[in-house]
Amino acid sequence: MDKHITAPITKEVSRTLRAGDYIYITGTIYTARDAAHKRMDEALAKGESLPIDIVDQAIYYMGPSPAREGRPIGSAGPTTASRMDRYAPKLLDLGLTAMIGKGKRSPEVLDAIVRNGSVYLAAVGGAGALLSKCIKSSEVVAYDDLGTEAIRKLEVENFPVIVVADCEGNNLYETAIKEYQR
Repeated sequence: MDKHITAPITKEVSRTLRAGDYIYITGTIYTARDAAHKRMDEALAKGESLPIDIVDQAIYYMGPSPAREGRPIGSAGPTTASRMDRYAPKLLDLGLTAMIGKGKRSPEVLDAIVRNGSVYLAAVGGAGALLSKCIKSSEVVAYDDLGTEAIRKLEVENFPVIVVADCEGNNLYETAIKEYQR
């Protein structure tokens, strides 16, 4: 099923999304990869606030290539999501609603998705140049010293993703294999 949603993504909206749905996101999402996640985790361990309010937000696991002239961002393909698995449950428990990446997630992340009414969305790997066309603006908002791994605020329009894991425990990576085997 195709759905058009607006970000930030509330829990009310995330609870309507089902594994296998094609989603087109318009609005604000954030990027963060390994180094930014590590810094956020360290900040939380020290009792500090996160550099962004993650409640009802989507984090896209992506580090862009340099922008070409006249474009807000370069190639913007997804990073392998499992690299953030040790940090994701804590962020989900703090209110993160959606994560965008590629590849499978750990059982702990999948449990946290269900527990928090959140979703894991997949962007197509290898299509970074095409995905960048859906990004209308990009602004570094935290950890500028990390370069491409800095946290960015993106304004996106009809950004295409697929719901892989939903809040009911459905996982497209499991159900698609079973369906294909028939």
